[in-house]
Parts: sequence; C-alpha cells; structure tokens
Amino acid sequence: MKTKRYLEKAKLIDKAQYYSLEEAVKLIKKTASAKFDETVELVMHLNVDPKQSDQQLRGVITLPNGTGKTKKILVIAQGEAAEAAKKAGADHVGEEDMLKKIEKENWFDFDIIIATPDMMPALGKIGKVLGPKGLMPNPKTGTVTDDVAKTVDEIKKGRIEFRTDKYGNVHAQVGKASFTEKQLLENIKYFGEGIMKQRPASVKGRFLKNVVLSTTMGPGIKILKNSFDK
Repeated sequence: MKTKRYLEKAKLIDKAQYYSLEEAVKLIKKTASAKFDETVELVMHLNVDPKQSDQQLRGVITLPNGTGKTKKILVIAQGEAAEAAKKAGADHVGEEDMLKKIEKENWFDFDIIIATPDMMPALGKIGKVLGPKGLMPNPKTGTVTDDVAKTVDEIKKGRIEFRTDKYGNVHAQVGKASFTEKQLLENIKYFGEGIMKQRPASVKGRFLKNVVLSTTMGPGIKILKNSFDK
C-alpha cells in the first residue's frame, strides 16, 4: 500500500512525460522526503538478450562523487598483498581463517570480497556459500587481482559493479538524496555514458530502451532516451 507521503510526491511527476536529466534531478530532490537519507537509483532497460553470452554486460564503474555509502571490504590475501590491503583501508584482511569464519560461523560483516588469484582455489571451496549471495570474487569485476590496494582504494572512492539482470536491466546506486544536484548529475551522466560504451556489436537498433530515476521511497521518473547519446 502506498503511503500518503508517496502519493503527495507522486503528484509532482507526470507519468506520461520523459524528463531531461536536469529536470529529473530537480524532481528527485523535491520528492525525497523520508526521515533517512534516501538512495538514488538509476535503472537502464537495454535492448539486449541476456541469454546470449555476448550480450551479458558486466563490469565496474567508479562514480566521480562516490555513492554516499561506505562498503565494508574483506580481502583474502597473504604476505605483501595482505599488508598492502591493510594500508589501503580494507576492513578485514585474512587468509583461510576468514573463509572458515564465513563457513563455520555464518559471518558476513562485509559487502564485498577482493582476492588475489592464488587464493581463489580456497575460495572455490565455499563457492556454494558465497555464490548465491553474489559475493564470489570475479576477474570481470576486478575483484580477483594482484593489485588489491588499488582495488580497495577505488571501491572506497565509489566504484560500483554492474550487470544486466534476466530482463536486460542494469541497476545502479548513483548517490544519495543529500547530494547536490551537480553531484547527482555528474554521477548519473558518468554511469549512463559508461554503460552506452558497453554496447555489444550484435545489438541492432536503439541500445537504450528506457531509463528511470528514483529514490528509495519515491516514485519513478522517466528520463529522455537520448540523455546519454554522444
């Protein structure tokens, strides 16, 4: 059931209209009225067939102004790589001791795992635990790397992962309602243009079908489809 506050804010938006990015961001600021700092989410519906391997988009983009959320990072590494991860600001660093803690104690006090390639066989042993939660490190998203310090730093600064869901949508948290209009615009444009560069060669016709911007508790705002065209 939609709240009275939601219905009041929804009146500010014309459901039949497509807004420019600038107009959409102004509306986001007006419609975010929850008692907490709402997350701003961008959803891009793409003209892709996720069943085709060459049309499954997956990767990372570092937003210029971050996401407004600090992610807790677990690094699975040893020796110099482990020390580098600690210096870079990783929240937890360890080897198989951490993996046993996850498996035996159901410990998940982190948002993302970064691992060096030599530790992947050990991680593979608890793949059934990590996989369903989307926590298994992957080279495609840069979470399997020898340069753990660089990856930790990028994630802390606002690097986010993206991937198409089974309907061809890409979801991204592009900031908080407390961000300035300028910060939100920069993040949205940077992410949107980054996705457009990922267009598979096999896609025919317009790549971007629809774009919607919303806050955690607010209504969706449709954005002009050519907003990210160069």
